[in-house]
Amino acid sequence: MLHSLLFSSPNYSKSNPNLFICRSLSSDGSIMAPPILSLALPSETGRVLSIQSHTVQGYVGNKSAVFPLQLLGFDVDPINSVQFSNHTGKLVYVMFCLEIQRPNTRCKFFYQIGYPTYKGQVLNGQQLWDLLEGLKANDLLYYTHLLTGIPELGVGAIDYLVKNPFRPRLQALPLLNGGYIGSVSFLDTVLQVVDKLRSVNPKLTYVCDPVMGDEGKLYVPQDLVAVYREKVVPVASMLTPNQFEAEQLTGLRITSERDGLEACNILHAVGPSKVVITSLHIGEVLFLIGSHKKVKDQPPEQFKIVIPKIPAYFTGTGDLMTALLLGWSNKYPDDLDKASELAVSSLQAVLNRTIKDYNSAGYDPQSSSLEIRLIQSQDFIRNPQADYKAERYN
Repeated sequence: MLHSLLFSSPNYSKSNPNLFICRSLSSDGSIMAPPILSLALPSETGRVLSIQSHTVQGYVGNKSAVFPLQLLGFDVDPINSVQFSNHTGKLVYVMFCLEIQRPNTRCKFFYQIGYPTYKGQVLNGQQLWDLLEGLKANDLLYYTHLLTGIPELGVGAIDYLVKNPFRPRLQALPLLNGGYIGSVSFLDTVLQVVDKLRSVNPKLTYVCDPVMGDEGKLYVPQDLVAVYREKVVPVASMLTPNQFEAEQLTGLRITSERDGLEACNILHAVGPSKVVITSLHIGEVLFLIGSHKKVKDQPPEQFKIVIPKIPAYFTGTGDLMTALLLGWSNKYPDDLDKASELAVSSLQAVLNRTIKDYNSAGYDPQSSSLEIRLIQSQDFIRNPQADYKAERYN
């Protein structure tokens, strides 16, 4: 009786009518695994495959993205492109005056913000594909969203910490990021993942954070930029570059708001209907520019959100921002303005809570990189107050 019930009543997936899940007996007569409820009873928001870095300690990559997406109601399956003990820090190029020994003499050195070292492993393209094949073999490839933000900074060529015994006055802010993790072969495999997932769900939303560099410097190989520009951007649904990455993808130097809007138009013409330049520095102003091309032959709806600068360096903020944009734009698919308002407001609340906690611990927030207080800020993620408003361009 049990045997006939198991074989005569397949479970059809509500998320994919063409997919059914049939559980049978093993060769020894024992009952096989129960159905995958994220497929049989999917959440109202969706199921996300997130391919990003991972750290044991701290919040970057998947550690910064998975929990917020779960708080917003998503089932999230993470694939870790790297697994490191901690975030890999950031090298900054500093110019200062040695006023004690040689007045008015400029010197320069590299100074690391964050941990001086790290240990861990890097996933290669074949290993990524093996994981996908395992999912395929068990009929687990139905996803509503794919999220990627792959490289994790490494110290690379300059793998040491330079200390200044005279505590000089800093006269320049971050200029150089050292090292990288990332390869053309891995990114090519990610593109194969996109194709495979869309063969199962043609409506898959692909949200791509094109992690390539910041503040005028690349921290991935130069040939990776061409792959992003020529292959990744055309298949992305939403793109979330920073200012430098938008310049790399478009070949346009962005020195004004008009340039930022034009960069969005160039990217729309290649593929993604939604583009959010998450951080744009024009003079002393920091803001986000968003652009949503709803109809192919119509101009996009474009807006900006002015963001107050916080005098500190945080890790994982870009990963968190992209996750929040995915989450809120899924809830408001035709209102990128509102989704961005909620994402920015949530992120700023997390950062302000982080600053507050470091101050409470008696630590100067400007002296090193800060681990964001993600768990302690979950109410800001789940129910943000829209404190930052979008301003529409005509």
